[in-house]
Amino acid sequence: MASFRGAMENPPTVVKPAPRYFSPAPHEAACLSADICIYGGVSGGVIAALDAASRGLAVVLIEPSAHLGGMTAGGLGMTDVGNKYVIGGLSREFYRRVGQRYGAVEEWRFEPHVAEETFEQWLLEENVRVFKRQFIDAVSKEGNRIVAIRTVSGIEVRAAMFIDASYEGDLLALAGVSHFIGREGNARYDETINGAQIESGHQFEGPVDPYVVPGVPASGLLPGIDPDPAFVPGAGDKRVQAYTFRMCLTQRDDIRMPFPRPEAYDASWYILLKRHLATGWNEAFQKFDEIRNGKTDTNNHGAVSTDFIGQNHRWAASSYVERERIFQQHVSWQQGLMWCLANDPDVPAAIRDPMSTWGLCADEFPESGGWPHALYVREGRRMLSGYVMTEHHCRGRLVVEDSIGMAAYGMDSHHCRRMVRNGVVVNEGDVQVGGILPYPISYRAIVPREEECANLLVPFCISASHIAFGSIRMEPVFMTLGQSAAIAAAIAIELGVPVQQVPYPDLRAALLEAGQVLSRPPEATAFIVGVTEAEALAHS
Repeated sequence: MASFRGAMENPPTVVKPAPRYFSPAPHEAACLSADICIYGGVSGGVIAALDAASRGLAVVLIEPSAHLGGMTAGGLGMTDVGNKYVIGGLSREFYRRVGQRYGAVEEWRFEPHVAEETFEQWLLEENVRVFKRQFIDAVSKEGNRIVAIRTVSGIEVRAAMFIDASYEGDLLALAGVSHFIGREGNARYDETINGAQIESGHQFEGPVDPYVVPGVPASGLLPGIDPDPAFVPGAGDKRVQAYTFRMCLTQRDDIRMPFPRPEAYDASWYILLKRHLATGWNEAFQKFDEIRNGKTDTNNHGAVSTDFIGQNHRWAASSYVERERIFQQHVSWQQGLMWCLANDPDVPAAIRDPMSTWGLCADEFPESGGWPHALYVREGRRMLSGYVMTEHHCRGRLVVEDSIGMAAYGMDSHHCRRMVRNGVVVNEGDVQVGGILPYPISYRAIVPREEECANLLVPFCISASHIAFGSIRMEPVFMTLGQSAAIAAAIAIELGVPVQQVPYPDLRAALLEAGQVLSRPPEATAFIVGVTEAEALAHS
């Protein structure tokens, strides 16, 4: 059997209380049975479990980490809404439940611990069986059907239906389902903004020297810069957009903790940052987005920021032990970045002094010293099914007739690599195309080819091109697709058919009954990215 476990003889050294990625539960031989097994207790996986349980189905929810909610509870508190008028069903119910915690009708900007507690309480209400720190290790199949999955810790789950709700697509890979990692060339799906791209977003605004000794190529390149001079616009490759940690920061003296200096701090990684700052760049605080109670959801902004560009390409296909190494590299990079900005005398005082007034929140992620437990895996594997969502769907040129939910965010890819061009450093891969009207997502994009697997649904690593996935990959959409996957699985069980043969009229009726939004309502046309809700309502 294929396995992601990897060699464990020399596990990476981790300085407490740093967060861990690969921390499996102690061995526990157990065999569980369920109607539906969901792998991935991220937001969409939780919603899938809640819907299935509400229908009286036996559900087992398997989560690799020690926490539920994925990025929604892992620091991404400023929701990438896209268009709230197309967010329905249990996805919308989540934001209403969070709102109740704050005495509001609904809330889209919230603290991480509130999101996690909301998911936990909701699952308790539905009596969902949840198993944490369980990493999938093997899949057993009979013909084109999954019979059971086994975790590293020894738990086996046998079920009629399976849902892969992981960010990486680990279940679909072990099940032998076709998939792709990276960026397709534009020519593959007749797109225009896929593949390699050098645009102006999060770019160096002035020339910055890439060499260890400025002006001396023979001295070598600074860390993280690609020496490959080849650049073909629109060409495909195996690179994926950068990962980061969405930090929850504060200036509140009662809970603020100074940024830690990581034990693995390597000053050479921050030379490029200092050279960038020396050009006069001063937007370091641009993405300190305010959430509740004097806290932020702090995201990447600028040419050198929290995205660890180019250092994540091996993640999706790696063993768990190798992922742990990559994870810790990301921790060290970002902790070092924040410490440098707040403490290094080479950082201009206009940035260093105010940055030193910020810090981690003592009441968020306490088990890891205030540092988020979830790495923002923006993109992993993407399934290759019989139908692929592309740029043409995002732009409304193609409209599917088997909608299971709506996407509405712009086509958004973060940078994929840092490289030298004409003697200066440039970032490559960032694409941000807004103004997208809500568009439907095809049911065929979340089910594999029937000959590959007849009882698996994939609501996150869906069949989409890199650039289309950049639009679809938002947490409210993931929750929407998770619920739709659970409803489809329930129908497949009731009718005794493969997921590919679920009659769409039956599915559509069940989705609408559950409150899912399957087409663009009139009020959603005006409310697009870049337009305020007040402006949208004024023109609706």
